[in-house]
Amino acid sequence: MPSPPRRTHRRDTPPPRTRSSEAETLRAFLDYLRDSIAAKVDGAPEPQVRTAAVPSGTNLLGLLNHLTHVERAVFLGEDVRDWPATFRAAPEDTVDGIVARYRETVEHANRALDTCTDPGEPLPRTRPDRPAPSARWALTHLIEETARHAGHADILRELIDGSTGR
Repeated sequence: MPSPPRRTHRRDTPPPRTRSSEAETLRAFLDYLRDSIAAKVDGAPEPQVRTAAVPSGTNLLGLLNHLTHVERAVFLGEDVRDWPATFRAAPEDTVDGIVARYRETVEHANRALDTCTDPGEPLPRTRPDRPAPSARWALTHLIEETARHAGHADILRELIDGSTGR
């Protein structure tokens, strides 16, 4: 019988404490979650990072790839035609590459958010024929989406190498 993975503990970072505006609070929580899931994927070993550990086929690298597409769709207005495919990383994708692509997408998304002075106003769009969500809706949706998948990532990373914490 194989021995269980050796547990490594990361220092947990508490959620942001802020008395700022609504938009600043939402952005702080989203950034906290973004950092959490990127840290879960960063340094994960191959091939386990892309190996399904649950019957649904979910894997750690695919989760971050999916969230990259969600950020692009919601904040940048990019069209995604096949959502299930976003849960799979390409064979040539690496952990470092997926993490870097996610962080770059987050930077672009934050620049789009920087243009919104009121959370009720729509996000900027390059295609006027497509309605844009409000910054408030987009932030709330991404907090929910990222938190859900960060929870999945916690479990998957622990199954891979015993790593726990943020």
